[in-house]
Amino acid sequence: MVTTRSVSYTRPAVLSAPGARGSTRVVPADIPGPADILGRARTENFRVASRLLPARSRGHLMAYYGFARLVDQLGDAYDGDRLAALDWLEDETGLALGDPGRADLHPLVAGAAGAVRAVGADPATLTDLIAANRQDQVVTAYANRDELVAYCRLSANPVGRFVLAAFGMSTPEREQWSDAICTGLQLAEHWQDVAEDARAGRIYLPADDMARFGVSGQELTGAPPASRALRALLAFEVARARRYLDDGAPLVASLPGRCRWAVAGFWAGGAAALDAIAATGFDPLRGSPRPAPTRVARQLGAVLRDRQPHREAA
Repeated sequence: MVTTRSVSYTRPAVLSAPGARGSTRVVPADIPGPADILGRARTENFRVASRLLPARSRGHLMAYYGFARLVDQLGDAYDGDRLAALDWLEDETGLALGDPGRADLHPLVAGAAGAVRAVGADPATLTDLIAANRQDQVVTAYANRDELVAYCRLSANPVGRFVLAAFGMSTPEREQWSDAICTGLQLAEHWQDVAEDARAGRIYLPADDMARFGVSGQELTGAPPASRALRALLAFEVARARRYLDDGAPLVASLPGRCRWAVAGFWAGGAAALDAIAATGFDPLRGSPRPAPTRVARQLGAVLRDRQPHREAA
């Protein structure tokens, strides 16, 4: 089940510079700059620039973070034509990847493209994020788990793959584990914000699961407490998200040193978020629960204890 939602449109500015889509380069008005985007880094739960990491890795991750936040800003909060803005960003990214010497690139795009080249990451770790946000403009509900997981492949999994590349730790097996963790993290975020997303016109709970548990879309924006059926549905989805995290947990043991600690921290944040949902009795109408630092610390200690490094890890 997919629906469309209205988008606020403004007329973009047109500059006479070569672009990827034609003879003119279309630059939407009021594109946020680096200061606006990176100023939010200190308030993010997802701390991509952990001081535990080597300076080189921190720099690459911060460049990627800036790009990811720019994509989200254009897809979620931009006041103009969001699809046109995302088209511009896709063109800008192609220019940055193909002609890194250009002086007129958006700094965050240029920095992310440079980081991708430096660590040898797949350029899709950038373009998939744009595709996910473009999908958010036209898809407001998901028929089943497969559709939702396919969305996570665009919106979340590229982040983990870039992180592995920045650490110099990419292998096919690690990427598979990373994909599982990132999908679990994305699902945890959705289940934290069920009511908030529903009020914004998006339902990430799969429609077939809602029908199976007898939950209607109207319930998601109601007053607490949630019905027994809705709480049972959320408990089911939280358990599914935990399975993704558990499937990816071997990644922690496969990594050495600081990389292991960083990835364990990401995993622990997701596990603690699911714990916080459980602590509400799986009632999504009581707000968006966020885990206490002590809960994250307990999960971090548990995954580091249970997932000891392999001798052969490199």
